[in-house]
Amino acid sequence: MLSTFSVSTRSRTELLDITSQVLDKVRAAKADSGMCFVFVPHTTAGVTINENADPTVRSDIIMELNKRIPFEDGYHHLEGNSAAHIKASLMGCCVGIPLEKGELMLGTWQGIYLCEFDGPRTRRVHVKVMSDVSA
Repeated sequence: MLSTFSVSTRSRTELLDITSQVLDKVRAAKADSGMCFVFVPHTTAGVTINENADPTVRSDIIMELNKRIPFEDGYHHLEGNSAAHIKASLMGCCVGIPLEKGELMLGTWQGIYLCEFDGPRTRRVHVKVMSDVSA
């Protein structure tokens, strides 16, 4: 089952917790066991899994990415958003999470994050739930 939802970002760069939206799609698929793939079809946004207990982890990730990949650094791309493309490539556009008993098998402190690097924008997130046929 493939589902899509939209996320509106508020800043040029931010990590938005989308765990609950992904879980809603998983539950709607009624898969007991299998895999959930989360894909972001954008070249200046990504998706990652990281700590969701302390929001300062998100700001630390953004701070370090911005230090290492500044917005202005003599890039040649005419749109002026090369840093966003580089950051999105580093974070990646897809994550896979195993499913068991209809739940995402995330660790205790893990959440799924849309990584915005060229906002604010409206982003699409695709969730593909694949059920084990042997389960």
